[in-house]
Amino acid sequence: MSLFRRLGALAATLALAACASLPAPYIPEAVDGWTPVAARIRPVGLGLLPGAQLSSGVRFAGGIDVISPETTPLHGLSDLKILDGDLISVSDSGDLARARLRLDRHGRLTGLDQPRVRRLTLTDGSPITEKVDGDAEGLVITASGDLLISFERDHRIWNYGPVARPGSRPVAVAAPDFAFPGNDGMEGLSAGPDGWRAVGESGGVWDCSPAGCHTMVAPPEPLLADSDYRITGLDRDPAGAGWFVVQRRFQAPADVRARVRHMAGDSSLGPVLIELKHPGTVDNFEGIAAVATPAGTRLYLLSDDNFSETQRTLLLAFDVVVARH
Repeated sequence: MSLFRRLGALAATLALAACASLPAPYIPEAVDGWTPVAARIRPVGLGLLPGAQLSSGVRFAGGIDVISPETTPLHGLSDLKILDGDLISVSDSGDLARARLRLDRHGRLTGLDQPRVRRLTLTDGSPITEKVDGDAEGLVITASGDLLISFERDHRIWNYGPVARPGSRPVAVAAPDFAFPGNDGMEGLSAGPDGWRAVGESGGVWDCSPAGCHTMVAPPEPLLADSDYRITGLDRDPAGAGWFVVQRRFQAPADVRARVRHMAGDSSLGPVLIELKHPGTVDNFEGIAAVATPAGTRLYLLSDDNFSETQRTLLLAFDVVVARH
């Protein structure tokens, strides 16, 4: 997550930001624990060529920059899923966010409506206040409708209960038995064959169920570095044939890239479907969501701004007709 360094000159600044304490606890005042937050939407395109490279069968379907006041918790968004037209996201500061996707008459992404947040809680029901407790990196909505969230630093997966009304006393569920580096945890979390699939940012793929986790791909030795393409998000292919993953790479001093690939059931990766790099639109992409459409699959990519003025919260949409391998 926050080991990503966008520009060489800002690397030290971002590193310090990543290790900082959480902002003051956000106290919800709205009904059911959700608090509306202010957000301004700015449309974005793919930028200058050849920054964006789309494979055959992939089409850009709109993009937005979500701009909110520095004092609100609508920052640091690190993963997302789409449920009945709503974006559901978690932040690396311990917040859960939700908003309604706004599409134009052609189905292109144009904005977010009714953005709102609620503070995640510890198992005793108290709000998360420490960075080590609140660094949420992945989420999945299970077949039964429960919301599972993966955290790094204190590596774990917690079940917050029905996503329609998340509970205040989460319960720990099965997570990979691996000593993840402190800041390189389970960035990818998605529905799996019999439960959920977890992917480590520095490598490793596990399929988990209430009974435990099975290693599909062991973490490499040495572990993947920032200069490697590392998986930072995944979501189940709505056709049931594997997953879509987003990978991120940073090579000093300023080579920032993100790409999307399809992951088969055996965890092998297919060709690159989307590649984003300078001079095109690119940022710290950490989340991906896949939604079935009449023509194929709609993919949403989300970037984590790390609460930094030099980064953005981008949401990009792509329509994929042919993607599987």
